[in-house]
This record gives sequence, C-alpha cells and structure tokens, in this order.
Amino acid sequence: MKRILPILLCASAAACSTGGQVNPDVMQIATAPLTCSDKTQCDLWWQRAQDWVRAHSRYEVQTATDTLIQTTGPGGGRRLLAYEITKSVNNDGTATIGFAAHCDSSLGCKPNPWSAGAAFKQFVRSGVDAPIPGADAVDAPAAGGAQAPASP
Repeated sequence: MKRILPILLCASAAACSTGGQVNPDVMQIATAPLTCSDKTQCDLWWQRAQDWVRAHSRYEVQTATDTLIQTTGPGGGRRLLAYEITKSVNNDGTATIGFAAHCDSSLGCKPNPWSAGAAFKQFVRSGVDAPIPGADAVDAPAAGGAQAPASP
C-alpha cells in the first residue's frame, strides 16, 4: 500500500501536467479574428454562427438577436460548454464576431474550449463542419482550464 500511493500520485500529476496543453495550430485558428467584409457576408456568417451553436451546444439557446447568441448554463459543476457569441459592427461596414465558451468544472470542459472555438470559426467561415487537424475532437473531454477567453 505504501508503494501504490506514490505511484498513483505521480501518475495523476503527470496526467494533469500535459492535459492543459493546446496545439499551437488550434490556438491560432481559435484566436484569429472573425471579421466579415460586408452585410451579405455578415448575415450569412451570423446565420452559420447560430446554426453551429444550436448543433453543438448541450444547453438551449437562451438569447438570439442580431448581436448576441447566448446559451443557458453552465451550472452545477458540469463539464459542458456554454456559449456566448457576439457581433460588433465596425465603422467601415465590416463586423467582428466574437466567441466565448466556458464550463463550470474544475476538471476541464467537454469539449475543449479552444477546439470548440477553432471548429466554430472554421464553420462560420466555410460552412463546413469538419474536424480541426491537431485538435481534440469537439466532443472529447479536456483537462485543465475551464474557459477559453473571448476572442474576436
């Protein structure tokens, strides 16, 4: 028993130390600005944003306006992501779409907020819901960090 406890502690520490790492390619996609160039493109991208949130959120959409898409949650220590998507119109007629995702668990979120952000932005830009190379699957659990900061 005396030998098992140190082995278990080392194994759990090793698992925690690598769980919070994010693939740099995923980070780059997730943090890249999402700026549409004109009203037609912005309307299309905003519709895609709503479609993605409705398809990927385990929480219900609480608010859906011309400038905000917000789900209920998170709560109760759950690992599921809640989303808040914003649209800010710029002076030059473009608009920036922001993405924020967070959960209520110290064990990490499911899916990983960075991978979800990258998948969201890829879908909004292309209309294709495809996995991001090097990312966790959007439904895979992620250890460490319970929130991806809002990014444009």
